[in-house]
Amino acid sequence: MRRVVSLFLPHWSTDRLRRKIAKLSPDRRDGLALGHPIATAIPDHGRRIIAAIDAEARALGIRTGMTVTKARSLAPELQVVDAEPESDLQGLRDLALWAGRRYSPFVSPDAPDGIWLDITGCAGLFGTEKALLKDLHRRVAASGLNLQIAVADTAGCAHAVARHVPAGRPVTIEPGAHRAAIAILPISALRLPASDVDGLRRLGFERIEQLIGTPRAPLAKRFGRELHRRLDQALGLLREPIEPILPEHLPRARRGFMEPISTPEAFAQVIGDLVSDIVGQLACIGKGARRLDCYFHRVDGHNQAIRIGTAVASRDVRHLAKLLCAKIETIEPGLGIEAMTLVTPLVDALAARQGEGLENPRRGPDLASLVDALANRFGQRSLHRAQPQASAMPERSSTSLPALAKQSGANWDDDLPRPARMLDRPEPIDVVALLPDDAPRLFIWRRKRYRVTRGDGPERLHGEWWRENGDEADKALIVRDYYQIETETGGRYWLFRLGDGVNPATGTMRWFIHGAFA
Repeated sequence: MRRVVSLFLPHWSTDRLRRKIAKLSPDRRDGLALGHPIATAIPDHGRRIIAAIDAEARALGIRTGMTVTKARSLAPELQVVDAEPESDLQGLRDLALWAGRRYSPFVSPDAPDGIWLDITGCAGLFGTEKALLKDLHRRVAASGLNLQIAVADTAGCAHAVARHVPAGRPVTIEPGAHRAAIAILPISALRLPASDVDGLRRLGFERIEQLIGTPRAPLAKRFGRELHRRLDQALGLLREPIEPILPEHLPRARRGFMEPISTPEAFAQVIGDLVSDIVGQLACIGKGARRLDCYFHRVDGHNQAIRIGTAVASRDVRHLAKLLCAKIETIEPGLGIEAMTLVTPLVDALAARQGEGLENPRRGPDLASLVDALANRFGQRSLHRAQPQASAMPERSSTSLPALAKQSGANWDDDLPRPARMLDRPEPIDVVALLPDDAPRLFIWRRKRYRVTRGDGPERLHGEWWRENGDEADKALIVRDYYQIETETGGRYWLFRLGDGVNPATGTMRWFIHGAFA
């Protein structure tokens, strides 16, 4: 089932302008202020008319197409700036390229105020479709843009719902419900010329459901084919392909065929050739692939794609081809594939290595290849890795990230070993006796006795008192003395004690277990 997202940016031009003004120092803003309504204008036969407005200007009664003189009579504080349609379009292209790297290989600008995303088969990368939409909405909104998102089975339905169903969160039209959703919307939601909309309204048409049940011949004779083409696209009776926007400066390879191909074996052979071409280009620029998109162009004009990602930059032809071939089963060739394109939307630096591309029997376990295979098979959100982060408290010294997330450069401290298995919360234990160096000789955890044969420590951690709540006496309790101990059964555990914060060996002591070593 096809699923298409329409990302609508109702104030794209003015939102970009506000962001630009906010980045400038006050002395370089040319008298513009953030607290006043903003509009852009274009010249029109010796006068200037409003091209775009923000929410504040709309609330004051200003509309696009209005002359600047009339707009300022309604709102004297209105700030008018010359429109930059080329910059707005380039901004949409940049936004689409960003979304294409993160959400779907099929992303395209929907000028002048939106982008398309065909997320068919991509929801699994985020767990669910709802999680994908939530992530998209959160990230775009965080950049200061007003937006509305809708997802449906057809591009026309998603486009209409995003622009005519006001909501503060993404709107989801369930699979198969696009006909009912589009029927109740006004006829202007069909992306028809304004003259056609006015003509239909004069005939008494207000909602799309009235057009669905009306004989087509009289309307087609009067309004042409565009009316029913848009209607059929919204209803799913006529396919509306989305031509993906591809990065121009990154390596790509393409194969066209004299005769269409349709077998998995043929796809695998072409993928191997395409990957070899891409790897050669990547080697020339000193890069490695972090993500690959392979597009399958069918003879009926429908495009499909498969996407794979890697944990680290790679130029391993066999590994990359294997990841792509594992997803061939998701492709429906239909009447046949007439061309295939391989693109690298995400690359990273990768220096040349001696013997690259040759077999190396002495090479150790290829953990990165295993991670890539698991993440691309079960979804990036289903596989995680531990990432170190700066913190004085062990429970805060690591975080969980998707396995294919970009490396931050942080490294683990080899001088301070930590358990391979850390408990989410330290659990209290009962200590029966102490060794001469104050490590437990015998402790009870989860109703089981553990006899200690040796202990190493203490390692004192003072914690992060500035993050803790309470008075100074409470903050002193975060001082911990950690011990690595080994039991008579061979188990190795990480224990700590809490005392008075000055000398934990005096006064009342509490003991906890925090983890176990492999």
